[in-house]
Amino acid sequence: MLQIRDLVWGLLFAGCAAAIQVQITPTQGEISVGESKFFLCEVVGDAKDIDWFAPSGEKILPNRPDIIVSRTDEATATLTIYHANVDSAGIYKCVARSGDKEAQATVQVKIFQKITFDSAPSPQEFNEGDDADIVCDVVSSPPPAIIWKHKGSRIQVAKDVRYKIMDNGHLLIRGIKKIDEGMYNCEARIMARGEIDFRMIKVIVNVLPTIRARLSEVNATADIASSALLACDADGFPEPSVTWTHNNVVLETGDKYTLSDDGSELLIKSVKKVDEGDYTCIAKNKAGEKSEEVSLNVFVRPRITYLNNQTASEFDEQVTLTCEASGDPTPAISWSFQNRVFTEGEQASWTRPDKYESLDRNIVVRSHARVSSLTLKNILFTYAGEYLCTATNSIGRDNKHMYLEVRYAPKILGTVTVYTWEGNAANISCEAEAHPGASVVWSRDGLQLPSANTTNVKVYNTPTISYLEITPDSQYNFGTYNCTATNAMGSESKEFVLIQADVPSSPEIELVEPFSSTAVVSFEEPDSMGGVPIIKYRVEWRLPGQDWTGKEYHADDEMTTITIVGLKPETTYEIKMSAINGKGEGESSPATTFTTQPVQYSFAREPTAPKLVVKVQGRGNTLKVNWIKQDDGGSPIKHYLVRYKAKHVSDWKPEIRVPHNSEYVTLSGLDWNTEYEIHVVAENQQGKSEPGVISYRTASDPTTIPDDAGARSAMGTGAIVGILIVVFFLLLVGVDVTCYFLNKCGLLMCIAVNFCGKAGPGAKSKDMEEGQAAFTKDESKEPIVEVRTEEEQTPNQGGGPTEPNETTPLTGPEPAAADATSPVVNLLPSTATNSVAGSVSAAQSSPASDGGVLTAKAPPRNSPAAARSGPLNANAQPDVGPLVDLSDAPKAPPSSDPTPLVPEPLSPAPASAEGPQSQRDPVKAPSSSSSSSQNKDSQVDGPAEDAPSVLCTDPTAPAHNDGKTVKADGTEGETEVKNATAEVKTVPNEAPQANGNESKA
Repeated sequence: MLQIRDLVWGLLFAGCAAAIQVQITPTQGEISVGESKFFLCEVVGDAKDIDWFAPSGEKILPNRPDIIVSRTDEATATLTIYHANVDSAGIYKCVARSGDKEAQATVQVKIFQKITFDSAPSPQEFNEGDDADIVCDVVSSPPPAIIWKHKGSRIQVAKDVRYKIMDNGHLLIRGIKKIDEGMYNCEARIMARGEIDFRMIKVIVNVLPTIRARLSEVNATADIASSALLACDADGFPEPSVTWTHNNVVLETGDKYTLSDDGSELLIKSVKKVDEGDYTCIAKNKAGEKSEEVSLNVFVRPRITYLNNQTASEFDEQVTLTCEASGDPTPAISWSFQNRVFTEGEQASWTRPDKYESLDRNIVVRSHARVSSLTLKNILFTYAGEYLCTATNSIGRDNKHMYLEVRYAPKILGTVTVYTWEGNAANISCEAEAHPGASVVWSRDGLQLPSANTTNVKVYNTPTISYLEITPDSQYNFGTYNCTATNAMGSESKEFVLIQADVPSSPEIELVEPFSSTAVVSFEEPDSMGGVPIIKYRVEWRLPGQDWTGKEYHADDEMTTITIVGLKPETTYEIKMSAINGKGEGESSPATTFTTQPVQYSFAREPTAPKLVVKVQGRGNTLKVNWIKQDDGGSPIKHYLVRYKAKHVSDWKPEIRVPHNSEYVTLSGLDWNTEYEIHVVAENQQGKSEPGVISYRTASDPTTIPDDAGARSAMGTGAIVGILIVVFFLLLVGVDVTCYFLNKCGLLMCIAVNFCGKAGPGAKSKDMEEGQAAFTKDESKEPIVEVRTEEEQTPNQGGGPTEPNETTPLTGPEPAAADATSPVVNLLPSTATNSVAGSVSAAQSSPASDGGVLTAKAPPRNSPAAARSGPLNANAQPDVGPLVDLSDAPKAPPSSDPTPLVPEPLSPAPASAEGPQSQRDPVKAPSSSSSSSQNKDSQVDGPAEDAPSVLCTDPTAPAHNDGKTVKADGTEGETEVKNATAEVKTVPNEAPQANGNESKA
């Protein structure tokens, strides 16, 4: 191959030795814009010069930047076009010269434009609803054909009028929507060259924000440290930002405001009235902004800003009370006094709608804006007191009190008529209401009391009440007494009448409902009370032609039935009743006959439901439930079952089982102001009775103390403490003395034994301390004596201080002189006069006499003796003593009752000369200082363990240890003292009487 080519070139050189030939390689050229390309001009022959000429005919010089001509050797020259452009196109010519010889060749250079995207940005953003012009600028030569695609499909302009391809190749979307968002393909094609290129353009459609307030109006209350929350919910694309403005000021997080992370919530702290107004929430994004207004309404609770106390005098023309209040909305102001309310607008006439007038035209209410006035005309002393101004609006209310002080002359109150009898002290109370306080003077027949000649008249004063204590000693002391009260405003007098009391008339027996061993007596109270309350009823019954047996029953309020027990089946009885008041016992009712029912032992059945009575004890949340046994159904009662519950609950308290001989149960620790339902069931061998049912509501919780309690107390704390210390010391001394005389113990006993070498009087042996009866000097046997203790209260004998009244003593009785030689142990306080006689008579005539048992009643814990030994009231003046009590039982006349105190069936012992007389002696009310401790021992709340200690032994009476048993029956237990026998003798007590009320044997 090499030889052939050399041969060809050799022939050509030989043939053309005389000419120059030029050849351009390549013979034609196509260059894309921006590309570079070179052309080689080869000369055959000896050429001195080789030059290139541009399409314009100009010789291409070597210094041009875009087109460079270079000669590599003597036979070639290179034309290089760098970064060709459209202007570089044309016919380039290569000329070779050698002397006068010249040869040339040409080459056609064509410049074409490849597909180029001048502008096709991505992404391109538009607002929803706008006409979107999607830019895609393409440059090429020849011009390309543009095709648009979306979601892989070619956009058919003819099928969707919203699309249009512009002349410049852009895509126009009319009213672009959010669904038009996505990737668009801009594709360019040149069919002549088969060239294709494309660009992916991301189209984003921005959505104008929408904003909505959660609440267009927000209400808040000022001045209570509350907050208000304003909120707007915004939507849009991209996510809009939310800002808040108030009064054209942009709000930012700080001490007053707190914005949420996205700005949609605005919290306003410690809302004030100045915060009220419109707040604007603005949502903004690339598409634009929208705003919404939220109104904040700030309300102010009512507050009374002005209300002062006023002073007036009775019978003044008028006084005006003014009350001002602030608040938003404007509050309505009303007035109230006690239970009466005065509201502006009530009973107003259409001509004066802003004025209220009472029917008597003495009270007028006027209101204007935030001020209200209450005008009181023709001032009366009853207008004095606290007036309440109330301001009310839709979000709250405010109350404030003011006090109207009315100065007025004294007004005397009190019961005009007072009943008593000779020897019994009575109190006439003169209560003087006045401001300022009044001084009180008592007089009779123009003579001021008390006087030197009236030793039986005493006056005791408290800040509001003056007591005139009179102990009548003759008919002269009954009549009228004058009380005159005087202060700076005037004076007033009032006549009080002291009337001789009488015994009550007889009650009327309406019906006797007999059972086998009991009977229920229904009666009507006496027509005449005698001027003083009835204390007891005496019921007496007997077999026809035999002696009367009786018992006294405490008179309760609205008492209409009494149940007597201890009757024999199928027996005819006569029954009568009498009433007892403080003056004495009235006449008995006519005798009524009834016959008890038989006991069907072969057909024994369940007992009849017991009858229940409830008494309040303590402060009001302790109930004492008494029951009266009805028909036992022919079989003895085994026990009683008690259960109770509050009515508003369903669960019962645990059942309480009490012995058959019990008469009551005490329920303590109950809830205040709660109604309780109580059931008591009697059970015998045949089964349980129907329950006896009773309901009772406890008292309200005493949580307040009267305002004037401290003002009326004249003693300071130090004085009260001192008195308590002295009383405590005296009690210790009294207990020690009692132990010395009765129990052979205590400090005095130690002193007597260690220093004097002898035991104290009245000392008991250790056997007596252990509950065994002592032996008397002789060895004769005595009948069994059973001592029962029952609690029988009389009026004004309950526990706690009582308010003074006309039947309450102001002075305590003088202490009775102790009789150390008396063989009788005092059981009752010396001031419980008539109750002693009642107890003795009850023991003489009680059904227990049939069984040979003596029943002696010990006084209750809350007896008058206990009540009178203390002060009248914790808040009473120090110069006021305890008041006289007219409710005591009547005096016992000299004993004429043929019924012996100890019935004859009891006494197998030999008769003595003074035995019957001593048995008929009435029990004398004792005055011993140990009465209080004995009273405590004889209460029914617990076993009467100390009962044997109250039996007294006559030193001259014989006694034998015959194995008899002395029983002390209590409600909750029994104490049996065996191997002890004692003869009970009662002798007159030599203690002096107090107030003339004690029975005289």
